[in-house]
Amino acid sequence: MSESPSDSAQADALLRPVRVIVTRPQPQAAQWVAQLAALGTRAAALPLLGIGDAPDAAAVAAAWRLLPACSLAMFVSPSAVERFAAHRPAGIGHWPERVLAGSTGPGTQAALRSAGVPDAAIVTPPADAGRFDSEALWTELVRRRDWKGTQALIVRGEGGRDWLAATLAQQGARVHFVEAYRRTAPVLDGGGQVLLQEALAEPTAHAWLFSSSEAARHLPALAPAADWSRGWALATHERIADAVRGVGFGCVERVDPSPAAVAAHITRALQSARP
Repeated sequence: MSESPSDSAQADALLRPVRVIVTRPQPQAAQWVAQLAALGTRAAALPLLGIGDAPDAAAVAAAWRLLPACSLAMFVSPSAVERFAAHRPAGIGHWPERVLAGSTGPGTQAALRSAGVPDAAIVTPPADAGRFDSEALWTELVRRRDWKGTQALIVRGEGGRDWLAATLAQQGARVHFVEAYRRTAPVLDGGGQVLLQEALAEPTAHAWLFSSSEAARHLPALAPAADWSRGWALATHERIADAVRGVGFGCVERVDPSPAAVAAHITRALQSARP
């Protein structure tokens, strides 16, 4: 029986040292590269998603003033936390008491802590949840309280998935949205261009790490003629994995969204490939 393209891509990749390409936006990509390096995993940043400023800074400031009246502020990503915090109006101090800060994963949780949100206010799926998305967050939120008659704020980029907002509304909550940033197409600098060419020249020497479906969909525009069938990709959610398969990667695997989980996944894969 002949090997499938997926089997061949994975086998080739695992027989040699692998460099992880982190496609998160900056500054998250650089942070991940440093954390992976500290764990003994080679990594380089190639952001495939740009983050621009809020389309309406006054709306973000208004959301800050609304925050004390809310029972929940849910942040869709670390970028949502960082850009929301950047627009905190003068005179507004600590995170309001009794307002929960919702996070779908460890990266956003860490960003909330860095922004000064107390641990007691942060609600996120546990480390062993097995999935990190709005559905997993809702499992935690529904245990906290009856949401009927409450107000909730969703902090996001332009557009986005509305599952949690719809679920809160069905439970009787009034949901507000604020767009704290814009998502933009990537613009590679000289170093990024070199890294992309190296990955194209030696696809089995690299493992692409995707944490966004939109980031994955930007990749073909940067290399329209590329054949990704020998490529190995790690995706932090099954929806993202589907988008990466759509790009044409031959081997796509799910991994939890933390540097430690990625490093452990790479280590296990390399060890299992040894004769």
